[in-house]
Amino acid sequence: MRWEQMSKKQQGLLMALVSVEMALTTAAAVDLAFSPKGAVRGRKGLWWLGIFVQPVGPIAYLLWGRRRLRSRTRVT
Repeated sequence: MRWEQMSKKQQGLLMALVSVEMALTTAAAVDLAFSPKGAVRGRKGLWWLGIFVQPVGPIAYLLWGRRRLRSRTRVT
């Protein structure tokens, strides 16, 4: 279906989904770029490829690709 053939509602929904997909991919890419190797499960190179497999790649990385590092600071 072409853009011109879509209703305004369909166009709006598509734009919203594209925006969410772009936000997730950007968040995953920024996190992956600034995370040390020890903070990522598996190889970073494979995650770089994986985050561009839409729409599951960025979601998978954000849910399972990051390690939860314990904070070394204590709040007293």
